[in-house]
This record gives sequence, structure tokens and C-alpha cells, in this order.
Amino acid sequence: MLNYKPLFFITGLILSKLALFMYIPMLLALFTADVGTQEFFLSIVLGHTASFLLLHFGRVQHFRLGVREMFLLTTLVWVIGSAFAALPFMLIEHMSYTDAYFETMSGITTTGSTVLSGLDTMPHSVLMWRSILQWLGGIGFIVMGVAILPFLNVGGMRLFQTESSEWSDKSTPKTQQLAWQILQVYLVLTICCYFGYLASGMTQFEAINHAMTTLSTGGYSTSDSSMSHFSAAAHWNASLFMFLGGLPFLLLIHAFKKRSTKHIYRDAQVLGFVKLVLVSTALITLFLWWHNTFPLADAVRISLFNVISVITTTGFGLSDFSAWGNFATLIFFFLMFAGACSGSTSGGIKIFRFQIAATLLKKQTQQLLHPRGVFPQNYNKRRVNDAIIRSLVAFILSYFITILITAAILAAFGSDLVVSLTGAITAVSNVGPGLGELIGPSGNFASLPDASKWALSVAMLMGRLEILTVTVLFFPAFWRG
Repeated sequence: MLNYKPLFFITGLILSKLALFMYIPMLLALFTADVGTQEFFLSIVLGHTASFLLLHFGRVQHFRLGVREMFLLTTLVWVIGSAFAALPFMLIEHMSYTDAYFETMSGITTTGSTVLSGLDTMPHSVLMWRSILQWLGGIGFIVMGVAILPFLNVGGMRLFQTESSEWSDKSTPKTQQLAWQILQVYLVLTICCYFGYLASGMTQFEAINHAMTTLSTGGYSTSDSSMSHFSAAAHWNASLFMFLGGLPFLLLIHAFKKRSTKHIYRDAQVLGFVKLVLVSTALITLFLWWHNTFPLADAVRISLFNVISVITTTGFGLSDFSAWGNFATLIFFFLMFAGACSGSTSGGIKIFRFQIAATLLKKQTQQLLHPRGVFPQNYNKRRVNDAIIRSLVAFILSYFITILITAAILAAFGSDLVVSLTGAITAVSNVGPGLGELIGPSGNFASLPDASKWALSVAMLMGRLEILTVTVLFFPAFWRG
């Protein structure tokens, strides 16, 4: 039988911390005499009240989380947290709860899809809250990706298991220490990104918002024009920190501690990530230059920005790449699936799964040529066992099934093929914009029916939590124990 008290208690703790972060946009609205002070205050009161009740009913002297409780808690935290974080959007922007929840889930999963327009004149408190949600979602997923998901053996993540992802009494202090180290690196990089944006000509408000949404690879902006509203220097700064957000944070922590980057560029996953970025950028740059779409220097900058934005699932808009022709669109279509590195803030399938699939293909080919041969499969100097392969295959299968089901739901409610398919892909991969005029880089999701927005919200959550973490909750055997 599931032990619900720890679930209540931990969810209450999360809500209390979420309510504390609401003080930032509330105080911003108060001191700038802008809209939002009362609305954020009401949301804070409701958040603290709910957290108090959950903490009260879940309080026990000692508790221990089992595997089933961890699966349920992982989903509950994001679902309930989004439910309360949506309140300011609904109260200030007078939007439906469906739109508010969609915007919040998109923010906290660092997807970046939006139903809002008129961002340039929107209250600063709302813009700040959107950015904070993405920043919190980014660091929350890093901790989950390096400490919780490997423990749950989701999608081959056990390949990256550390002492801090064992979840025993002995490893708990190590997990807390790891979370603190991640926060330190995350803060340092956010501050560096902020100063880079200031140097590029952004205002302080624009710089802090974009720093939070860049490093978290979220993609929310303070302008409807997204990054095309800012200078070329801002584009280079964004490309750098989106790239850093796509790297494994365990390696970044090691680099900060040792003051050496050799472990980063020797990592197989990082090398694969860098090669994919460089090759994709080179192909698109040459294509744009050959067709006189941009001068060579601009083609390099715009191509690199868009490639990193899509592959890290940030989703910042610089120009509508779907208008560049079928060749460029095809590359971006693949990059929507790819994702960056495991243990980063990015979504998608992740580079390491493509690399393991390639080694599996090589092994299978060798096995066909030499039926009696023994070909051990290794990745990043670690043995890839059958359990990891099974988990990885199950993840990829469920990934594409989720996309197909989501696309079918969107099509059933009136969306065309491009919107249905790319909307589902961008939600599950946590990219942000889809393709086409409606939901492409220059559009938004406001015109979709409510049922489609709820389907996309579920898809964003499933993509962020590596699909199987949520899927397991739909099996009766989970609840029977």
C-alpha cells in the first residue's frame, strides 16, 4: 500500500518554497506601482495555506520513500506546483484557467510554448514570474536527472547513476550536497549570463529575465519578437549560455571544483553534442549563404543560434526557420527530437540514447557477420547491460507513442497535420515553437481549443519527466502494489 504521508509532506514543502518565490514579482509590482501586487498576495496566501495543510496531514517523525512513492511524488510535485503557480496568470491577465495552466506547465517544464501576446507592454510582475518558473524548472530537472531518475531506472538513465542516486539513508547527505553544488554552479552561470546580456545592450530587467530563461533552456522572452528584438551581441551571449545549459551539470560541477575542463571535452556525450551542433550549423549556414538568404557572417550567427536553441530545446525565436526552405526545415525537424545531454536542463530524447543505439546497431551488424562472436557493448568507458538497453528501448517506443497519441488528439479537435504533428513533437521534446504560421517561431498556441491545450500540457509533463515516470502511473498494477 502506498504511504501517502511523505507525499503530502514533501509536496507541502515544495508549495511553501514556490509561494516564497512569488514574493519577488509581488514586491516588483509593489515598488514599481505596477499591476499584480494584490493578485500575487492572494496567490501567496492560497499557496501557504495549501502547504500548511499538506505539511500538517503529512507530518510524521520518520518516513522512508519507496520506489512507488518516488514515481508518484515526481509527478505530483509538477502537477500540483503548476496548479498553484498558474493563479497569478489567471488573476492578472484575466485568462481562463486552461490557458493559465498551459502557460505555467510550459514554463515549469522549460518548454517555452506560450498563449500570451503583447509581451512588450505586459506587467513586469507577470514577465518576471514566467522567467522564475523556467529558472526553477531548469534546476529542478537537473537535480531529478542526476539523483532521482537514475534511481528509478527510467529510459536508460541508470547509466549515469552516482552514489547520490541510490536514495538510501547513507546517500541522503550526499544528495543534499550534490543539490547545493548544482545550485551554486547554476547561480554562477545565471549571473554571468546576466552580465553578458547587460554588455550586449539589454536593460537590467530584460537581462535578468533572459538570463533565467536562457540557462534553464526555457525560451520565454520579454518581447513578442523574442531574441530578434535584441542585438547581435545578445544572440552570441544566448548561444553560449544555451550551449552551457545543454551540458551535463555533473561535469560542470567537476570543472568548477577542479578548475579544469578536460573531463568535459573527453566525455562521449559532450563530444556527440558538439559534433551535432557544428555539423548542423555548417550545413544550414552554407545553405542560407548559397541561396543568398543572409550574408555569410549573419548566416553563421543566425544558424548557430537557431541550431543551439532547438537542440537544447530552448525555443528562443530569432527568425522563422520554417521559411528557409525544406532542407533547413528537415534538419530542424530532426533536432527537435535530439535534445542535448543527460543531466542538463534540456529536453528531447538526449544525445546518449542515439549514441547507444548506434553502438547497438554496430554490435548487431558484427553479430550477423560473426554469429559466434562476443561483442561487449560499452559507452563512455562503462558497460551497457541488457537492463539499460531494455529501459532505453522502452523509453524510445513510449516517446513516439506519446507523440502519436498527442497528435491524434490535436487532429481530432480540428488542428491540421502540421500543427498536430509538430505541436505534439515540440510538447513532448519541450522545444517550444512548432512549425507553420500558427504555432511556429512567430506564432503562439492561443488559438488552439482547450482540449488540445490540456493534451499538450500532459505531453509537456511527460516529456520533461522522461515519459515512463508518468506512464507507470496509468497501470493498475502500480496502485495494487
